[in-house]
Order: sequence, then structure tokens, then C-alpha cells
Amino acid sequence: MASSMLLRSMLPRTFASATGRNVLRSASVQGKDILNLVSSSLMLHFKVRASSTAQYVPGGPIIKGTVNDPVEFPHPSKIHGSYHWAFERLLAASLVPMTAAAFVTSGSSYPVLDGLLGLSLVMHSHIGFDSMVVDYVHKRKFPIIGPILTWTLRTATVGVLVGVYQFNTNDIGLTELIAKVWTA
Repeated sequence: MASSMLLRSMLPRTFASATGRNVLRSASVQGKDILNLVSSSLMLHFKVRASSTAQYVPGGPIIKGTVNDPVEFPHPSKIHGSYHWAFERLLAASLVPMTAAAFVTSGSSYPVLDGLLGLSLVMHSHIGFDSMVVDYVHKRKFPIIGPILTWTLRTATVGVLVGVYQFNTNDIGLTELIAKVWTA
């Protein structure tokens, strides 16, 4: 029994095959027979391991394309992280005085305010929707629909920017629209 425990502690875990178990079960040897058994078992282990196509990794095999894959970390960028967060807060905070200024003034007098308000509203909405897409439809979990939604959002944002530009230059503008909706 003690020699069997000694033998088990000396052999690697991958040796727990049917052949290894049979050798261990039949091991009722004493003294120097243990050395012969260990050397023959290790030789058998290396023969089995050399013929195996899978590489031994502690903890089990690694299968590509599953949850075993490591998470890909995004590359460091100044437009993400703390800079991105600070820009979002600054943009959200600047919408309050711009909207209040739109109530006080008329759009025909301040076309720059129309442009800034239109751009700020669209960018604020884009950042909010982009955060939802990144959080809930991540491209690692949804490899097809994630990028499709991201590019759909980008295309819609460009379309809305063109529409706001056309509305501000060829129509009454956002500030007059807000004033008319407020008094209607």
C-alpha cells in the first residue's frame, strides 16, 4: 500500500490512463522492484505522450473558439477611458445652457447656436446609443449582429447630421423649432 502511494506521487497526472491504472493496481512490489516499475512506467508514459497529437497543458486541453479563448483587450486610445468619460460629461452639461439659450434667442439671429445645438444633440445621442450597443450587443458575444448594429448606428448618425444641417440652413433651424414647439 505504501509503495503504491509512493509510486502514485512520483507519476505525473497525465499517466492516469487505463494502462497506468492497471500497472498501479498490479503493483504489489517491494524494494528495488519499485525502481524498475517506475522506470518502465515512465518509459511507457513518454511513448504514449510522444504518440499523442494534443499538447499537454496543466488543467486540461485548450480548445480554440470557445470560452477558453482569452479576452482581447482594446488598444489604449485617448478617445476612450477617462478622456472619453470627461467629454461625455462636458457635452451633457453643455446641452443645458444651449437649450436654455435656444428658448431666449431666435434662430435667425444666432445660426452658430443652431449649429452647435444640432451637433451637440446628435453627438450626445450617438454616444448614448453606442454605449448601449457596446454593453449589450458586444461583437465577441454577437459576432454578426454586433458589427452590423455598430455600422448601422454610425450610418444613422451621419444621416441625422446631414438632416440637421439641411434643416438649419434651408429651413427655420432648431432654435426656432424649439420656440414654436414650446409655445404651440
